[in-house]
Amino acid sequence: MNYLLMGHPGVGKTTIIKKLIEELKLPAGGFYTEEMRENNMRMGFAIVTLSGFKGVLAHRNFKSRYKVGNYGVGVYTLNKIGVKEIQMCLVEKKVIVIDEIGKMELLSPQFQEVVWKALDADNPVLGTITLARHPFAQKVKDRDDVKIYQVTQQNQDEVLKILTKELKKNR
Repeated sequence: MNYLLMGHPGVGKTTIIKKLIEELKLPAGGFYTEEMRENNMRMGFAIVTLSGFKGVLAHRNFKSRYKVGNYGVGVYTLNKIGVKEIQMCLVEKKVIVIDEIGKMELLSPQFQEVVWKALDADNPVLGTITLARHPFAQKVKDRDDVKIYQVTQQNQDEVLKILTKELKKNR
């Protein structure tokens, strides 16, 4: 089974995933995205793998033919760091963390391909997915082996409890 969290920015989706991995001591690989801030202003997003690699996924000053809002997107960085990390998880039979299946990440066909392989694998995927309409994201949401959890500020503790039970049960 695969578990995806959905919700507005800042409701605690990534925090839930980090707590699950830490508290359950799950053998995990994959990546998170983190805000890059300068003078209290969001300037971009970093991609950070559980194996210790980090790169710029998107930045306001980044020149790229790929754009989402004010950000130039580093599809090459995503492929070199994020896609490679997911591929390693498939070989190593770890829980695969994908934070996130979002507008920026979905600009990469290689990312879409490896996400689909991860969802098909025996390893559980624990990730986040965009609220926005996107054909690939909708295909992911419609899969029978994907459970979607809507996260809000009010229910994040409850979602954490539910997922803790689910993941313990499926070990």
